Amino acid sequence: MPEGSEQPHRPARERERKREPEPGSGAAGVRRLRIGAAALLVVAGTAYFLLPLEGLGADRPWLGWPLFVICLALVAALLLRHVRDIVLERPQARSGIMISMLMCLAVLVFSSGYYALARQPGQFIGLHTRVDALYFTVVTLATVGYGDITPRGQEARLVTVAQVVYTFVFLTAAATALTRRLHSVVAERDRRPPPS
Repeated sequence: MPEGSEQPHRPARERERKREPEPGSGAAGVRRLRIGAAALLVVAGTAYFLLPLEGLGADRPWLGWPLFVICLALVAALLLRHVRDIVLERPQARSGIMISMLMCLAVLVFSSGYYALARQPGQFIGLHTRVDALYFTVVTLATVGYGDITPRGQEARLVTVAQVVYTFVFLTAAATALTRRLHSVVAERDRRPPPS
């Protein structure tokens, strides 16, 4: 240590433990992330009910299908990134909040696709409104299948199969990672000494 240094010599581990938190981390950073995620979900939910999705069906398949695939691919890529952060146990990752938000966005993307498809004759039986599309998406996601809305056309069946596969691959991995993250947070809190 050079002479005149104000910091005494400490072992590397002790210096590592006492490192200053990065800006944006801690309770304030988590709060900002939660507010941002909630705002994004409100905007996405509002957009789902207000955007003119009717124009993405049979009239403009050149726009509807690519937009649908791009949105699903983007959500899948972001989900996998946050799952990776949990698996690698990156300490500064805020993946729990982001995974929950991305799972909700995936539901809205599939709902939008179903609603646009339902504008085409013969694709769905019983799907008439955006709420019907959201309901069908959640029922398919939960594998309940009440039978009141059924995909009849080939495109509708293809998107329904795609949702089932997407759920098994991406949303199941995301839910598993989210559960793992919650278990590690609870275990970490249990290991901390009680405040004196």
